[in-house]
Amino acid sequence: MSPALIYTLLATLLITTLFLAWRIYTLKKRIHSLTEIIRSIDKEKLPQDLPFLEDLSNAIAALQKRLHAEIDEAKSEQGKLSSILEQIPDGILIASAENRVQFANPAAANLLAKDAKRMVGSTLSEALRHHEMIGVWQKAKKSGETHSEIIEIPRQQRFLQIIAIPDQYTPEEILLILQDLTHLRRLETVRRDFISNLSHELRTPLASLRALTETLQDGALDDPPAAQRFLSRIETEVDALTQMAQELLDLSRIESGQIELNLQNTTPQKILQHAAERMRMQAKRADVHLVLDCPNELPNIQADVARIEQVLVNLIHNGIKFTSSGGTVTLSAEASSRLIRFAVSDSGIGIPTDDLPRIFERFYKADPSRRSGGTGLGLSISKHLIEAHGGKIWAESREGKGSTFYFELPKSNR
Repeated sequence: MSPALIYTLLATLLITTLFLAWRIYTLKKRIHSLTEIIRSIDKEKLPQDLPFLEDLSNAIAALQKRLHAEIDEAKSEQGKLSSILEQIPDGILIASAENRVQFANPAAANLLAKDAKRMVGSTLSEALRHHEMIGVWQKAKKSGETHSEIIEIPRQQRFLQIIAIPDQYTPEEILLILQDLTHLRRLETVRRDFISNLSHELRTPLASLRALTETLQDGALDDPPAAQRFLSRIETEVDALTQMAQELLDLSRIESGQIELNLQNTTPQKILQHAAERMRMQAKRADVHLVLDCPNELPNIQADVARIEQVLVNLIHNGIKFTSSGGTVTLSAEASSRLIRFAVSDSGIGIPTDDLPRIFERFYKADPSRRSGGTGLGLSISKHLIEAHGGKIWAESREGKGSTFYFELPKSNR
C-alpha cells in the first residue's frame, strides 16, 4: 500500500473521528440543556426546536401542561375546602397518631376559647383541656369506632356535642367535630318552661271556674248576694285567662314583626305619670308606696305612648308583686347626651344571681315568682317593645336588697 493511500485513510479516519466526537459533544450538550429545562419545568416553557428529540420535547410539554392544570385544580379545591372549614360553625380538629393537633379551624378555636395558630402542634389534651372531651377521643382511638357525647362547659355556659371519628385507613388519627348545642338547649328549656308555666296557670283558673260553676248549680243561684259574689269571681278568672291569651298573641305578633308602632313626641314625665296612675290602686291594696321622681325639664322622646306605658305597667306590677307591705316602688328618669334612661326600682326580695341573665327569656320565671301568677311573658314582651323603639332594657338586683329595671330610649330629633 502506497504511503499516499495510507495518509489518505488516516486523514479520513481522523476527520470521521472528529466529526463523531463533535456530534457526541453537541448531543450531550443538548441533553444536558434539556435536563436542566426539565428540572425547572415550572419556570419556563420547553423549547420546540430539538430536531433529534422532538417527540420527547412534545411529550414533556404536554406533561408540563397537564401537571400545571392538575396543580391549579388542586389549589382551587384546597381554597374551597379552606373557605368552607373557616366559615363552618362547627369546630373541626384533626389529631395525629402522635396525639398532636394537625389542624384546627376558627370555630374550634372559638368554642374552646383558644388561638387557632397556637393549637396546631400542641397536644390534644392541651387543646381540649376537658376530661370528658378527652375521654371521647380516647374511646374512639382505642375502639376504632365513632363516639359522641354532649358535654356541659359551665365556665362558658355552653353545651357542646363532641364527635370523634377515626380515620378508616389510619385509626390512630382522629377527626373531632365540635357542635354548639347551647341555643338548642335553651330552646328546649324555653319549651319546658312554657308547658310547665302555662299548664299551671291554666289549671288554677279553670279549676276555680269549675268549682264556682258547680256551686252556682248546686243552689247558690237562689241566694242573690252569694250568686253575685260567685259571678264576680268568675269574671276575675275569665279576665286572667283573657290576659294570658293576649300576652301570647302580643308576643307572637311582636316576634313576627306584625306589630306597628304609633310614634309621637311626648315627655318622659307624662308617660311615667300615666303609668303610675294606672297602678296607684294596686299599690295601695298591697300597702306599697309608689313614688314618682322625674324632673320636668327632660327632653322629649318619640315613642308609641301606649306601648311604653305597657312596659312601665308591667315593671311596676312586678315591683309591687315582689315587694313586702310597707315597701317602696320608685319611678324615675334622667337624660344623657343622646338618651333618656327610665328606671323602676323596688325594695323587694330581689332576683337570684343565677336567674338574672335569663329573666327576659320567653316563659322564664325565677324561682320566687313561680309561686305567683303570670305566664312569664311580660318581661320578654317588654324587651321586644323597647328594642323595637331602638332602645335597650336590663336589670340590676341583689337578692334580698330589691331590684332596678332600666330601659333607655333615644331623644326625639324634633
